[in-house]
Amino acid sequence: MSKNAIIFGATSGIGKELAEILVANNYHVLITGRRIEKLQEIKATKPERYHIKQHDITDIESSNLFFKEIKNTFNTIDLIVLSSGVGAANYKLEWEVDLPTLKTNVMGTTRLLQLAYTYFNKQGYGHLVGITSIASIRGNRHVPAYFASKAFQSSYLESLWMKAQRSKNDISVTNILPGYVDTVMATGDTFWKAPLDKACKQIYTAIKKKKKKAYITKRWQLVAILLKIVPTRLVNKFF
Repeated sequence: MSKNAIIFGATSGIGKELAEILVANNYHVLITGRRIEKLQEIKATKPERYHIKQHDITDIESSNLFFKEIKNTFNTIDLIVLSSGVGAANYKLEWEVDLPTLKTNVMGTTRLLQLAYTYFNKQGYGHLVGITSIASIRGNRHVPAYFASKAFQSSYLESLWMKAQRSKNDISVTNILPGYVDTVMATGDTFWKAPLDKACKQIYTAIKKKKKKAYITKRWQLVAILLKIVPTRLVNKFF
C-alpha cells in the first residue's frame, strides 16, 4: 500500500537521496526547498511519485500556510522529515554570520516541528523525523551557532518524543544524528566521511524501525559516547 511523505529540504544532499529511497519504496513524496529548478529536475525523474513546492522554512507565515494547504496534495500524511539546515564557521563571532543559522535551524525548524506534530496529533498518527547532527553533543569554538542549534533541535525532538509517549495517538518521533556525510556541508578530508547512499540507507532503516535516535553511520555512536565523557579541555584541544 502506498504511503505519503513530506521532506523539507530535498533539493540536494540527504533530503534528496532519502526522497529517492522513499519513492523506490512505494511512497508518494512532496519535496520542498528554496530552489524550484532543482525540485522540478527531481520531479521529472518520477513525475507520478513526486510532488513539489517551493518553500523557505525561515518564512514562518509560509510554513503556517503550507500546513493549511497540504490537504490539496495529500489526504493523509504518514511521514514528515525535516532535513533543512545551514551552518558556517564564525571565527570572529559576527552576528551576520550566525543569523542565517539561527533563522533556519532554530526559528524555522521549531515552527515546522510544531506544525508537523500538531498535524499528526489531529490526524491520530504519523512519524516525525528530524535530521540533526553529531554536532549536537558538544560545543565548538569555530562553528558555535551551528553546534548550538543542533543541540537545540535534538532537545526539542526529545521533548516531542516525550509528548508522543504520553499521547493516546500513534505518533513516532525520530532523531537522526549524522556524522560526516559526503554532501556540500562536509568540505575537505573529514573524519569518517560516509558515502551519501550508505548514510541514507541507514536513515531509511531507522525510519522503518521507528527508532527514537539513530547515529549515522552506526560507528558514530562510539564517537558520541566518547564526546559525552571526554573533559571539555580535551574537546577544545582536538575539535
